[in-house]
Amino acid sequence: MAKKLIGKMKLQIPAGKATPSPPVGPALGQRGINIMEFCKAFNAKTQDMEEGAPCPTEISYYQDKSFTMNIKTPPASYYLKKAAGLKPVGKRNRPRGAENPGRETIGTVTVAQVREIAEAKMRDLNSNDIEGAMQIILGSAKSMGIEVK
Repeated sequence: MAKKLIGKMKLQIPAGKATPSPPVGPALGQRGINIMEFCKAFNAKTQDMEEGAPCPTEISYYQDKSFTMNIKTPPASYYLKKAAGLKPVGKRNRPRGAENPGRETIGTVTVAQVREIAEAKMRDLNSNDIEGAMQIILGSAKSMGIEVK
């Protein structure tokens, strides 16, 4: 007999850093998911990724308290900021995009770097070929104020 799906939830968790503390612990605990089991499974699946990279994760949880997770690649903005070499700023100590994109340029990336990002994100993008994926990444770069040379 198939498991009965109770619900789905989405979290963005740093790779290799899932802990029972907020925001992961309370979000899972109130749905009856074993927090330590999730943390161990998530950290094991993300051990080959760059530590601390934000990973959008979709968690499906079932009536028998079991769960499945789908871990996606980090957002394009994360890769673009890293490729442009932006330094962390602000109260959360993260790099930010331009305040006036289109008028202000905060960094530059090359077409080769855009291709690398598109190849890394290909499985999560709505594109059939690498050129289409590159166009999606170029749009993200433009909206962040990053120039492509």
